Amino acid sequence: MKADLEVRLIHDGRHWVICYRTLQVRGQTLPELDQNLAKCLRERGDFPAASQVTVFMGFDFETLPTWLRQYAYHYFNRYVLLRL
Repeated sequence: MKADLEVRLIHDGRHWVICYRTLQVRGQTLPELDQNLAKCLRERGDFPAASQVTVFMGFDFETLPTWLRQYAYHYFNRYVLLRL
């Protein structure tokens, strides 16, 4: 699947956080994060209005303890289709 946008995904202990260049979006849950990202992209005008944007969220494993990184890291990566 080809993504229109690739972002870094972390969890700071309370929130899921997306980082991309000057963009930073937070949400307590993944659905809330998706909604906040769609809202942010609409407001910024990065994509045409009413478009569909495929976002790849790659989890940054540097935020995990070294001993934990060996376990199925791909489970944290996700693709999301956002309707703006």
